[in-house]
Amino acid sequence: MSVTPGGARGLPTRWRAGAGRAVAATALLTAVAFLPWLSGTDPALTVLRARSAEQDPTPAQLAAVRERLGLDDGPFVHLGRWLEGLARGDAGTSWVSGEPVLPQVTTAFAVSLTLMLGALAVTVAVAALVSARTLYLGSRQRLLRGRAGIGAAVLAALPKFLLASLLATVCGVWLGWFPSQGWTGPASMVLPALALGVPSGAMIGGLLDQSLPAAFHEPWARTWRAYGLPPGRIARTALRRALSGVLPQLLPTVVALVGGAVAVEKIFNIPGLGRLALEAAIAQDLPPLQTATLALVLLGVGAGLLIQALRRALLGPALRDGALPALHPPALPRPRSLPWTIGCCALALLTLVVAGLLRDPLHVDTAARLLPPSPDHPLGTDPLGRDLLARLGHGALRTASVALAVTAVSAVLGLLIGTATQAGAGLTEVVSTLPAVLAGLLVTAVTGPSVWGAACAVCLVGWTPYAAQTSALLEQERASGHLLASVSFGAGPGYLLRHHLLPAVLPALLRNALLRLPTTVLVLASLGFLGLGEQPPTPEWGRLLSENQPYAELAPWTVLAPAAALALFAVLTVAGTATGRRTPARRPARGTSPGPAGGPSQGPPAAPTGPHRSR
Repeated sequence: MSVTPGGARGLPTRWRAGAGRAVAATALLTAVAFLPWLSGTDPALTVLRARSAEQDPTPAQLAAVRERLGLDDGPFVHLGRWLEGLARGDAGTSWVSGEPVLPQVTTAFAVSLTLMLGALAVTVAVAALVSARTLYLGSRQRLLRGRAGIGAAVLAALPKFLLASLLATVCGVWLGWFPSQGWTGPASMVLPALALGVPSGAMIGGLLDQSLPAAFHEPWARTWRAYGLPPGRIARTALRRALSGVLPQLLPTVVALVGGAVAVEKIFNIPGLGRLALEAAIAQDLPPLQTATLALVLLGVGAGLLIQALRRALLGPALRDGALPALHPPALPRPRSLPWTIGCCALALLTLVVAGLLRDPLHVDTAARLLPPSPDHPLGTDPLGRDLLARLGHGALRTASVALAVTAVSAVLGLLIGTATQAGAGLTEVVSTLPAVLAGLLVTAVTGPSVWGAACAVCLVGWTPYAAQTSALLEQERASGHLLASVSFGAGPGYLLRHHLLPAVLPALLRNALLRLPTTVLVLASLGFLGLGEQPPTPEWGRLLSENQPYAELAPWTVLAPAAALALFAVLTVAGTATGRRTPARRPARGTSPGPAGGPSQGPPAAPTGPHRSR
């Protein structure tokens, strides 16, 4: 285990990172090239049906399609031809439409990239609002109580497709403020950017809000306050320090929206890259699918390199010289209302589940379709007349168990891959932009549609946020002075792992996993809605949202109940880790400077030195 400063590792680490990117990109493109042969269906039949919707083509027609497309040559020959043409600037022609692929992918990529930039702006604004209170109070030494992050958890649990439907109906149709369909100009970007950016901003803001108290608790911050520097300068420096650990989350959270915003693109009828890739994958139209996948890989690598450069600029020479102080969160008491909030949410959720378990979730009554809440049906009925309370209660255990299992596996994979800081970074950059729907198609082609096949697909791409976080935190921890001091005293790799590296990573990783738990439910639901995961009529919360989303305007109770249950679940998972009451940290007296161990020592205030400076 290397503990030398980042600048001492030099060229070999860059080679490892480049090798990781090349291997991951090659494996991904090869897997995509095998999709028609893995699916178990005749690629010629799928392409022919996508062209003309002919249900019973003749053997002669299928043979003609195979010969024209060269399907009998196998996936490796086809992949080689595509790469050879790509070197000449020719990505081939679509098997379905017969049109050149490169103009289609370029146009769709430009649309998705513009939408991602709009969502990024909304993400930054929402994250700033979520963390503004902590930033203000911390810079003035008035941060006396911790925060459980309940508001951020509720916003992060908002289903993007449900929020998109609500915005399209209210702001697009009823009020007419912005276009609700199509891509005609900058105004068309507002509503989808809000639908994508609000949950992502709550996710990023929640992580930043949890990191800021540790930055304000560093010795330099106490010294600067004693020296009399303005709060604004302290706030900016603390923000730089905390952002360095949160910035890598932009890659799997925001950049992945280019290929992963399929549901939102469908609702607003946006011709984006995710939608193009999904339609090509379903039709087994390989040339546009491979080109779209390559565009996503290049975007992930480019964005990863940019984010890495920004991180190093924020941390400055301290990261290179091994003089970075470790972040230790202060012992702040939690809000007094937190136990009451957890108790009320737990009681409400338990009441819903127990009451639902006493009812039949599969009973269909077509005469009771879309009934509003009533004494007979407290949460109303769905489009088939099934009781929503029953389906909500019976789906609770299955929803929670599968989501917890997927989150746990993804977090462990991310922790293991993130420890290989350089080679793992290249792999993370490539996989982070891969849509979960495309991973679901690849897995389903081998395993068939099932809930565990969908779970495996989510695990294939769901580890990237945790790997990015682990890699960033470990890089900072390895550049800390106390770790180098332990090495100088003879500490071995096992001791460093137990007493330095894992304690620096695991708490933040756990908070990230709990904050992303509702998102896992929704990703599993989107796969089930496309026929790749949980199959009907099994009750499951995410599937309830997907099935009832078209009726949100006519019967809003069909989506409000599962959305509220998901929000309660998010509050319990996030706030449940913050129930322990801790004693507040003692403030240093004004006019003192921190001693070697971080405590106050008498003497004149030290000269201002930020955490980004070499010491």
